[in-house]
Amino acid sequence: MDLQFTPEELAFRAEVRAWVAENLPQEISHKVRHALHLSREDLQRWARILGRRGWLGAGWPRQFGGPGWSAVERHLFEEECALAGAPRVVPFGPVMVAPVIMAFGTREQQARFLPGIASGDVWWSQGYSEPGAGSDLASLKTRAERRGDKYIVNGQKTWTTLGQYGDWIFCLVRTSSEGKPQTGISFLLVDMKSPGVSVKPIVLLDGEPEVNEVFFDNVEVPAANLVGEENKGWTYAKHLLAHERTNIADVNRSKSELERLKRIARAEGLWDDPRFRDRIALLEVDIVALEMLVLRVLSAEKSGKQSLDIAGLLKIRGSEIQQRCAELMMLAAGPFAMPLVREAMEAGWQGDQALGGLWPGGAAHCAPLAATYFNYRKTTIYGGSNEVQRNIVAQTVLGS
Repeated sequence: MDLQFTPEELAFRAEVRAWVAENLPQEISHKVRHALHLSREDLQRWARILGRRGWLGAGWPRQFGGPGWSAVERHLFEEECALAGAPRVVPFGPVMVAPVIMAFGTREQQARFLPGIASGDVWWSQGYSEPGAGSDLASLKTRAERRGDKYIVNGQKTWTTLGQYGDWIFCLVRTSSEGKPQTGISFLLVDMKSPGVSVKPIVLLDGEPEVNEVFFDNVEVPAANLVGEENKGWTYAKHLLAHERTNIADVNRSKSELERLKRIARAEGLWDDPRFRDRIALLEVDIVALEMLVLRVLSAEKSGKQSLDIAGLLKIRGSEIQQRCAELMMLAAGPFAMPLVREAMEAGWQGDQALGGLWPGGAAHCAPLAATYFNYRKTTIYGGSNEVQRNIVAQTVLGS
């Protein structure tokens, strides 16, 4: 196994670094580095910038308009974007549904949907989880009944991340109740502007409506929007979830957050505390270990060897590392992590200059750490809870 980057890969990294430095809007980078709210306009602006360069679909093959990068090049691209303070690419279109359409969609579906995803112009949402079907996704009840050349969809999805912005949503729907629960599921693409689709935001502890409930009331969906075969959607869902779980691991984003943790520890006077530095060191060791695991997978792909299906393992370790990083940042800030005056933050005013730093929450590097901590409780749950993932790893990787 060779974990050294080739001269060509290092030249590619330099090219990406220079391009991102020139094209990433500084106001967006500032928001990312200080954990400020990113609007739809911010996220879609960066997506469209990447789209014009042909890099939004970083993992896409050339035949579908992608750059045709190797797995190592994709890793280097994502690392440079994270280190520069770029927003995470909203994955539902380019990372999740696009590979499903490429692998299982018709040529007509590929021609219709992929260009809008590649350009960043069309915002996709994910319709998987339901009130009674989260980690046990096969128990979903949202139903699609075939009537001639269309489906009539009724039901509810929940925890739909950024669903309030969605133009389209890809949904798992039940088209049959016969046999095993997994055998009656289909994969359907739904226009969220269709009559009968309604979105209800769920406001989280950090005050943000990041997730939503989506309701379908006799929604008419053309049968042409069915991906693959009817009742075969479970196969396509598993294909998509492998991409989602690898994306959740996001080792490059953890490396960026580790640097932020170190900045906070220095600013708060904890860098000289050996016990706190030990905790940072342990976290950094685990991040490096996760990165080595990712590079091992990339090395196997580059050499053409078949690597183990360890998306679940990457998800477990990556999500736990993200939570530990958020916890340590909050602990470093102490009471300064608690206040969150979003209006002041959005105006660029933290109060520290006017009040001599006495206002709790006045230090810009501390806000909004408590909100981030609460938000990151979700990482070990979504994409399949870590408890379930450990069972899957035990069965498929360890053979127990």
